[in-house]
Amino acid sequence: MRVAAIDLGAVRVGLALSDELGWMAHPRPPLDGRKREALLVRLAELAKEEQLGQFLVGLPVHLDGHEGPEARRARAFAAALGERTGLPVELCDERWTTREASVRLRAGGTNSREGRARIDGAAAAVMLQSWLDARRGADGGQT
Repeated sequence: MRVAAIDLGAVRVGLALSDELGWMAHPRPPLDGRKREALLVRLAELAKEEQLGQFLVGLPVHLDGHEGPEARRARAFAAALGERTGLPVELCDERWTTREASVRLRAGGTNSREGRARIDGAAAAVMLQSWLDARRGADGGQT
């Protein structure tokens, strides 16, 4: 089953997809996050095109674990995405994904200008890869 991870932003939405075997997360170009309805339509199209079985949506919680307005927005978006696509949508803690993505991009030689253009997809890929790795570990590598 292929899975898509979404790093929801007000302007840009990071996107990453798993491979067909569920082993690797691959970042995709960002989507426009300014119009929620258009974003939902595009993600529903993507679900059909890529034969997705599930979505992950990043849940931005504060370091102390409490949720603010951004988390409420992510929860509402996840519910709307599930209704629109009929697919399961799981919320995932995204506290450290952007920082980890930034470190990885810099380590790979990406400069700050290039990094800004790629950070959203990279953050979604970090979240998805962590989820895939945890799932593989939970089922003894049978996924």
